[in-house]
Amino acid sequence: MARDVFHQQVKNALIKEGWNITHDPLTIRISEAVKLQIDLAAEIAFAAERGADKIAVEIKSFIGDSDISSFHTALGQYLNYCQALEEQEPDRLVYLAIPVDTYYDFFQLPFIQRTLKRYQVKLVVYDPKLEEIQSWIN
Repeated sequence: MARDVFHQQVKNALIKEGWNITHDPLTIRISEAVKLQIDLAAEIAFAAERGADKIAVEIKSFIGDSDISSFHTALGQYLNYCQALEEQEPDRLVYLAIPVDTYYDFFQLPFIQRTLKRYQVKLVVYDPKLEEIQSWIN
């Protein structure tokens, strides 16, 4: 599996926010012959009485020729990962990590907004230069 261009930057941003990276990548076997690999898995304890929040993050750079093609791929992966984790790790939430510039340009298109809403896509908006998370969108 090839890592995304901004893999390390997103990983560093999550660590800055106090997340413990538990898997890099998180591998989920959906059959004897097929396995899925999500870029990162992380967890953080917010309070003892709440337990630990767990996430899986699929990182995308959107630096190719076609944002819509990248979006098709990212959405398909996201949906597959959600289903696989729902079956095997239902307490782990899946997030799609996207660069801040892509979020404010491409992800504001009405079609993309409707798609995100329809499929309830959770986003992590990151700044690859600063290695920071700009926002979490549920």
